[in-house]
Amino acid sequence: MNEDYCNIHAYMQNRELSWLRFNERVLQEAQDENMPLLERLKFVSIFSSNLDEFFMIRVGSLFYLLGEKKTGTDNKTGMSAQEQLDRIFETVRILYLQRDRTYCEVIKQLETFGVSQLLMSDLNLDEKTYLKQYFSRYILPILSPQIVDQHHPFPFIPNKRPYIALQLKYSEQEKNKDKSKGKSKNRVQEQEPFVLGLIPVPETVAELIFLPGDEIRFVPATEVIREFTHLIFEMYRVEDKITFYVTRNADINFEDEYIDMLDDFRVAMKKLLKKRNRQEIVRLETEQRLNGWLKDVLSEKLAIDEWQILLSRTPVLMNYDGQIASVLENKVKNKLYYRTFRSQPSVALNGESVLHQVIKKDILISYPYESIEPFLRMVKESAHDTSVVSIKITIYRLAHKAKLVEYLCEAAENGKEVVVLIELRARFDEQNNIDWSERLEEAGCRLIYGIGDFKVHSKICLITRKHHGEFQYITQVGTGNYNEKTTELYTDFSLITSNQDIGKDAAEFFKNMTISNLSGDYKHLLVAPYCMKSKIIEMIDGEIQKKEEGRIGIKINSITDFGIIEKLKEASEAGVKIEMIVRGICCILPGVPCVTENIHIESLVGRFLEHSRIYRFGSGEAQRLYISSADFMTRNMERRVEVACPIYSQDIKDQINEIFDSMFYDTEKARIMQSDGTYIKKPEKMNRVNIQELSIEKAKMKTITQVKKERKMKKSLRGSLSLVFTEIGNYLRIKDERDK
Repeated sequence: MNEDYCNIHAYMQNRELSWLRFNERVLQEAQDENMPLLERLKFVSIFSSNLDEFFMIRVGSLFYLLGEKKTGTDNKTGMSAQEQLDRIFETVRILYLQRDRTYCEVIKQLETFGVSQLLMSDLNLDEKTYLKQYFSRYILPILSPQIVDQHHPFPFIPNKRPYIALQLKYSEQEKNKDKSKGKSKNRVQEQEPFVLGLIPVPETVAELIFLPGDEIRFVPATEVIREFTHLIFEMYRVEDKITFYVTRNADINFEDEYIDMLDDFRVAMKKLLKKRNRQEIVRLETEQRLNGWLKDVLSEKLAIDEWQILLSRTPVLMNYDGQIASVLENKVKNKLYYRTFRSQPSVALNGESVLHQVIKKDILISYPYESIEPFLRMVKESAHDTSVVSIKITIYRLAHKAKLVEYLCEAAENGKEVVVLIELRARFDEQNNIDWSERLEEAGCRLIYGIGDFKVHSKICLITRKHHGEFQYITQVGTGNYNEKTTELYTDFSLITSNQDIGKDAAEFFKNMTISNLSGDYKHLLVAPYCMKSKIIEMIDGEIQKKEEGRIGIKINSITDFGIIEKLKEASEAGVKIEMIVRGICCILPGVPCVTENIHIESLVGRFLEHSRIYRFGSGEAQRLYISSADFMTRNMERRVEVACPIYSQDIKDQINEIFDSMFYDTEKARIMQSDGTYIKKPEKMNRVNIQELSIEKAKMKTITQVKKERKMKKSLRGSLSLVFTEIGNYLRIKDERDK
């Protein structure tokens, strides 16, 4: 590690190690004894899946740098690629031990609710007999075992699929049989005393096998298969056996592949996805200790070093909390999960046309506390509204079942111009987006697949109406994806506005995207990669001029950009008070004396994924407030198309400020970042506040209040109508008498 970097940039830390600290905070959620047990189990699973993606992408990219003999020096700490890998694996081994302890604690506590995970050694003879029969009937017929020798080459091992490896020895009994029949021994058996056996575990096999009885008792399927491997390799003696998983580099370097992308981008993406599945192995995980002959053979065949092998006493794949839930009685299930919460209707809207309501006032939807339904309803209305001439939208991630796509297709089929800029390089959603792009194209939508080397990560939708002979814009800008599933799990903002100045910028944005112009001129929106970073630095400079009166508030997922970090450090040195909520990677260290001592940073990891991005500069009436899809990362600022939208409605500005400020009152899920990069809980003596749970209750209360208000209005209206009808009746009766 370069010591000069450490001295000069003592207020920065390595992004990979910062990310591991974030994932440790995820694991701490699984250690929270106040949380329902199956929710804790979920967080163990989230920790593991986060780590999988980290190894596939971040660790994979470091291996790529090593393979290409590139320096890969971290610009914040001076660490080389190999130094970063050494620190990563050292840290991860400690995290694996924490995960194993946490998992064992949760499983142990589940026993009090009649839910037990068992090993084969825990079972009696009858239970083993049951599992043997189950194995023979339901698993053995679909297994495809093999040995590895000159005639059976070592197979390709897919990413993150369970395999059982066996050290086999040709039994003396079989040798004698061969001799008695006059057969010579296999040449491989003469040269090699052991044979490698492999069993891929099919995806069709359920992860858990339940035992009969009143209580919920289960054994992992891999444990059952390992137990009965002798039934598969009958001619061998099993000397050793382990369950293992490989993790492959999934970081596709698109820039290196553009020679193959001169024709159709969608076809090229399909080819690249196949290539990803066969990239080099960066990690080997085993559920049993790997030693001796098996270790040597697997290391050679998989081309890995010993430091890449990690032992996990926790099941490597654990997507089975739903499998457990399916066999639980409701009264038990209610104790093991959070109370069900459904996103509430937006109280800012009523049952009338969303389009017509938005024309009168700006609307802010706060996910997951409020539902995405008003936005979807607006798109559906637009598909059938004769005044709507076009819908334009950028899409990064979609659910596997997406109403949004249905409504966009309806709009195209109804003759509207529908332009969809869909990013086919959204990591791990590539195939889903390819599938949706084909459906949209079939319906008559015009598609764009990103802009050159720049991923389009922005979340913006523009609806254009023709009203009294003039065009009218309605713009939606969000901090999160148009994914109907994740809007119930992630905190995000969705602004819908009829502000025509913002609409004109949005129209200019889509025009520029269709002609691959990244340097458009925008008066209100901040758009990366051309002007967002420079405008953010300009606004930080504005606060620096105010010195101790300056105020900056930032809520983002990650901050890694060197230039922005330097500018925030400069603001702190000038006396500007900076408050930040950074959920994940944070490469700036707060509280460093005379450097970042005016910066306060907290991270909040809770029931919902904190995903919204807020930038605010200044205070009072002069405050400038933006919501955005962009983190303060170099990739977002310089290598992606991003959009940040100003908030002009004072009511909505007040809403966002209240949400931002309230997060610093959280004492249960929030952690305060220290100047060495570690995080601490807030003091126990403080009142216990869980801001996400309070937001749930607030959303429910708003809905209840709104329902009561509507009922009261209806009752009042019924009373008024009754009075009117009575007066009409009296009038008609008097008139009738007069006529007589």
